[in-house]
Order: sequence, then structure tokens, then C-alpha cells
Amino acid sequence: MSSTAADVVRLLTVRGETLAVAESLTGGMVAAALTAVPGASKAFRGSVTAYATELKRELLGVDGELLAAHGAVDPQVAARMAAGVRTNLGADWGIATTGVAGPDPQDGQPVGTVFVAVDGPLGARRGRADGGKVEALRLNGDRAEIRMESVRSVLALLLRELASEQTGNERAQDTERNGGF
Repeated sequence: MSSTAADVVRLLTVRGETLAVAESLTGGMVAAALTAVPGASKAFRGSVTAYATELKRELLGVDGELLAAHGAVDPQVAARMAAGVRTNLGADWGIATTGVAGPDPQDGQPVGTVFVAVDGPLGARRGRADGGKVEALRLNGDRAEIRMESVRSVLALLLRELASEQTGNERAQDTERNGGF
């Protein structure tokens, strides 16, 4: 069990929030890391491993024209996967992984190209059009190393989003306690 996964589960549980996962290149590894944490069932709703491109459209609601134009290894695809799994599984947060673990390039992208995404409930309050954030990764290593780093990266991205939101709430509460200053 990773400490990042444990921190994610702990924070979500304390906040009473839930998480759903959409995976492609990681093939269920993110869900496995989360469910290895004791008590994960309090926060983890479920996952969709959409390895085949058409499943990203059929199960996660990724636009077919986007997939046709850019392929599955694309930042917008990652964002839609996270939003789709969040909506379809009824979770507060959704995270997603898509990319090329190798051994061959895919969709015109070299091995090690990975996009991780998070979609959450607070995007509108942060000035974003939706609740999503995507990070582009260029990873080195063999297939196993790229997949493991993708798991670590998507969980770290979610943890940062959860922590930054918590910090924002604490600032708001402090402002209220101090008369609005």
C-alpha cells in the first residue's frame, strides 16, 4: 500500500467525499492501490478500466470526434475520462490515466507520454470552466516503471487538489472568524 493512496483515502474519508477511477494504461493499478488501504470502502466508489478506445466513448462519455481526431492519448481525453467516471459512478471526485506505456508508440505519441487528470466538485469556485485539472507527463523507463509512475502521479495530483482545497477552506474559515479580514 502506498502512503499517497493512504493519504488520499484518509482525506476523502474525513471529508465524507467519494472517488471514482478511470484507467487505461494503468489497467486497474490505481484502483488496486486505493483498495489496498484499510477502510477504502468508505471513500472509493469504483473504477472503469477502459483499455480499448471505444470503451472510453461508450462507458466514460469521451467525445467520439475527439478520439477520432486526437486518439486516446490526449489531455482532453484524460479530462473527459475523469469527468465521465465521476458522473457515471456518482462520486465527488474522478481521476483518470491515459498514455503510452510501451513497447510501441500509440496514436502518434512516443512511449512515456502520459496524461493524468482529476475532476472534482470545486472547479467553478476556482475560476475554471469545469472541475478538472490535467497534467502531462514524459516518463522514462520500461513499461512497468511507466505504469507505476503513472499511478503515483495521478494519486499525487489528487492529493494536491484535496490539500489545496482544504487550505482554501481553512483560509475562508479563518477570514470569517476574524471579521472578514
